[in-house]
Amino acid sequence: MSKIKNIKERVILGIDPGTTVMGYGVIFTRGNIAEVLTLGVLKLEKYEDYAMKLKKIFERTIGLIEEYKPDELAIEAPFYGKNVQSMLKLGRAQGVAIAAAMSRELSVVEYAPKQIKKSITGNGNASKEMVAAMLQRQLKFTSDSKFFDATDGLAAAYCHFMQKNIELHIKPESAKSKIPAKKKAASWGAFACQNPARVKK
Repeated sequence: MSKIKNIKERVILGIDPGTTVMGYGVIFTRGNIAEVLTLGVLKLEKYEDYAMKLKKIFERTIGLIEEYKPDELAIEAPFYGKNVQSMLKLGRAQGVAIAAAMSRELSVVEYAPKQIKKSITGNGNASKEMVAAMLQRQLKFTSDSKFFDATDGLAAAYCHFMQKNIELHIKPESAKSKIPAKKKAASWGAFACQNPARVKK
């Protein structure tokens, strides 16, 4: 698809970082319209070396950037959990994806998992199944992926699209559009002058 660069047309890459599975989705947007370009996952469980997993995340992110030429990266922020080691690994995976995007001069924005879910479904505690179903309904696509990580990555991109669209379309009220309220008459004589049709003769 050819892409004309202007303020209303953008390509957004969304990533759900992970060291076992990384989910991603890319959307093309024009005004209020969003279209899915691709979504999928990078499977990392076959790599035993943790450094190799990070290398693959970096390479896949670069590959997506080179193929789809996104303008921005929207990435899911690590959630806070009880397992410190898991949080540390997830944070590293996110950092590598961000570094890959910044090496290609992309702007990067993070969204908390609850914020993404709420923007898609209206419920910050929605399940992955609910998020996937709502995305398919709104973006009119089908996915044969068995991993919800793919739709989670897509959700990050779509969440950013909606947030950005709100920013672009919110305009302050114009003073010219305001209808001034009628002032109360200070006396009966003033009222009669202001409202001659309501005074019986």
